[in-house]
Amino acid sequence: MVLNFLKAILIGLAASIPLGPLGIVCIQKSLDKGRWAGFAVGVGSSIADTFYAAIALFSVSFISEFLNRNYDWVMLIGGAIILLIGLQIALKNPIKDLNRHNTEALSTRHIREIGRGLLMTITNPGALVLMLGLFAFFKLDLGSSYSTLDVLFVLSGIFLGTATWWFLLSSGISMFRKRFHLRQMLVINRISGTLIALLGLASLIEGLARLLLHQSFIGL
Repeated sequence: MVLNFLKAILIGLAASIPLGPLGIVCIQKSLDKGRWAGFAVGVGSSIADTFYAAIALFSVSFISEFLNRNYDWVMLIGGAIILLIGLQIALKNPIKDLNRHNTEALSTRHIREIGRGLLMTITNPGALVLMLGLFAFFKLDLGSSYSTLDVLFVLSGIFLGTATWWFLLSSGISMFRKRFHLRQMLVINRISGTLIALLGLASLIEGLARLLLHQSFIGL
């Protein structure tokens, strides 16, 4: 049980470290609003990763098959969501944002960021593929006889591993926050938002191209 728990933590860390669109959002939020805003985005991703870990753990075939059958549509919709999030960040004015956040409840802001991270990860089919690959790489298998406690240990290890990475990233980035002025934050928003939007656009184009190619084969 302890060995599987340690393996689960390593899987969680390995699943989170690659800096995709969500990593950029975490960095941008940490610089813009502080450590806990960036960490909240990561928590949303951790929840989604834990959900995908449950699928990998139990080999829930119908969900895996659904994602495989609808991979093109998931890429298309997920890309559109990431594109919109990127554009939203790029077009934000940190000065107006600061005034609004001064009157907005802290918990409300963090819940919104958690939802953003959850949405970005759950609409990324690559997250499930990566999780399945990591389970195979670390040889994490509960075997034929396992208890509910075994499952909870593994899933809590996954969540702990992913959340640890996002806390370290958001904390490390937020250390540089005071060095940036609002005008510099505007530039950071523009750059990070544009990068996220481009990654989303690439995913959207790939999904659309695969759909069109699939339709052309059906037409033949």
